[in-house]
Amino acid sequence: MISPLANPESSPSQTPDSATQLAALLEGAGLSPIDHVGWIRVTGEDRVRWLNGMVTNSVQDLQAGKGCYNFLLSVQGRIQGDGYIFAEIDALLLETASEQVPGLMALLDRFIIMDDVELSDSSARQSGLSISGPVAAALLKTIEFPAVPSGELERQIVTWNSADVTIIHAYSPLVPRFELWASPETAEALSRALLSAGAVTCDSQSQEWLRLLEGTPRYGTDIRDRELPQETGQTRALHFAKGCYLGQEIVERIRSRGNVHRAFTAFRLEGALPAPGALLEADDKQVGELTSIAGIPLPTGSVQLGLGYVCREALERGVPLQYPGGTAVPIPHPFNTVEATKPSSASESSERV
Repeated sequence: MISPLANPESSPSQTPDSATQLAALLEGAGLSPIDHVGWIRVTGEDRVRWLNGMVTNSVQDLQAGKGCYNFLLSVQGRIQGDGYIFAEIDALLLETASEQVPGLMALLDRFIIMDDVELSDSSARQSGLSISGPVAAALLKTIEFPAVPSGELERQIVTWNSADVTIIHAYSPLVPRFELWASPETAEALSRALLSAGAVTCDSQSQEWLRLLEGTPRYGTDIRDRELPQETGQTRALHFAKGCYLGQEIVERIRSRGNVHRAFTAFRLEGALPAPGALLEADDKQVGELTSIAGIPLPTGSVQLGLGYVCREALERGVPLQYPGGTAVPIPHPFNTVEATKPSSASESSERV
């Protein structure tokens, strides 16, 4: 499939550099093809009850057009995948990374016993665009897009230029973000219209920088199948009053006993930029690891940032965290893109994480 942003007449000199793209995402509007997302469609009379028993959030509370973030767990409470579930009148839609689709389909299928539930991979039906940034909603209105959802994880199907377009107000802790899903032809038309209105084409590098600035973990990179839900800090994926689900006993045991021993944390990195997987040490003991790392050219000045895990005891004590070649200073996330370049003490920052 041709990317919705493909332009056979463009040249490398016409493509903004990654720093310009990031500035557009933070201060204007950046447009990217969504080429890494897959969809699992869940149908059948028992779909709501059944899927509610498979994921960590409350699917049974979703009204049509609403969504929620979820983990899928093993019996031991370890995270096997993640995704957003949206309710339609006659179906539930699970949006996840495309590489997760086969594994999650197999995992879910094993638990369909006597249930009236059917799973289907609907990933290839539509093309997707992401429009992100402070002026993203304004640009959509400029091209006479008929509706822009105001609430996070709201999903609507509208008509634009006589074609159906699904718009989702995506999870957006730092800047507004919207997903547009349509036929390949309509997606290309939307792309041309938004670029003409002032959106800037953005590649995967600038989107990755935005993810680190948000402090959003990615499954397969920051979240692995050995992590427990509370270790990731993603409480938005958990519902503690929904009843039983796969892995719920472990999640509830952690909640009732208090915090886990390690926490997903954002860091400012002072020193050489390490490789992902670099270990964190305090008092000559291993206390954590860095899972995502990047030097990011912010409009206010470059900064080295990382995401990873660290022992809560080390955070609470505010001890210096060392990695090979430098120091990791815990800082809040999502990042204040102005404050992130200013020096701060590890003890002051750890109190805010």
